Amino acid sequence: MNTSIENLSAAWRSLEGLCSTFTEDDWRQPTGCPGWTVQDALAHLVDYESRALGRPAPDHVPDDVSHTKNDMGRSNEVGVDYRRTRRGGEVLDEFREVTAARLGQMRAWSDDVLAQEIMTPAGPGTVADMLTLRVMDTWSHEQDMRRALGRPGATDGPVADEAIAYFARFLPYVVGKRAGAPDGATIVFEIGDAHRLPIEVKHGRARAAETTPPSPTVTIGVPVTTFAALVGGRTDAPDDVRIVGDQRLGHAIVDALGFMP
Repeated sequence: MNTSIENLSAAWRSLEGLCSTFTEDDWRQPTGCPGWTVQDALAHLVDYESRALGRPAPDHVPDDVSHTKNDMGRSNEVGVDYRRTRRGGEVLDEFREVTAARLGQMRAWSDDVLAQEIMTPAGPGTVADMLTLRVMDTWSHEQDMRRALGRPGATDGPVADEAIAYFARFLPYVVGKRAGAPDGATIVFEIGDAHRLPIEVKHGRARAAETTPPSPTVTIGVPVTTFAALVGGRTDAPDDVRIVGDQRLGHAIVDALGFMP
């Protein structure tokens, strides 16, 4: 069985368990995802997986899309706004139904289906690549909910590991292109207690380093939930990043971490 399918199943179980404890007031709390409440975050996941089942998008036009940044955001807003008149428990019931149907669909896929080439939100990829994106998106929105309600959790284990590994692919781009790290610079990201990701800049290009340098130009220590908030461009990212070494470069890298669309 594909690891991402099992991680997605685990992510949905974790999210369902969290959401089953919410009051109506909890559902209405704003998250760090601009314009979205806790309920909106779940509604987005319901809408996405529903469309992946081949169900049509709602015939609905949101009144306000001023908080969105691009076409993807405006598209996402359709299914979210469509569900805003519902109670949180109703959206959770739909989440349970849709994710159960999706698991049945995915667990029937062959290796050939998983290897099929498709266009993902991150560009050309395979069906298997898209599953990693779904793990990342689900985990990220669970973190949004947990920060909004002060209920930390789900920051370690295979689901978090897959999401962080996905984000790690983009760190050389953040370091080299967005933050403009100079040639010869070495950067080490320490994400939580389990993830140490070294980046080096050679011949004008940043890339993942094979080994951790003994004296990096800058070390950036960041809790897992803060990392999730920063890469997602969330407005509620905690101010608890630790920068050791070149402070100017370190702050430039942290400021450039919001690379997700």
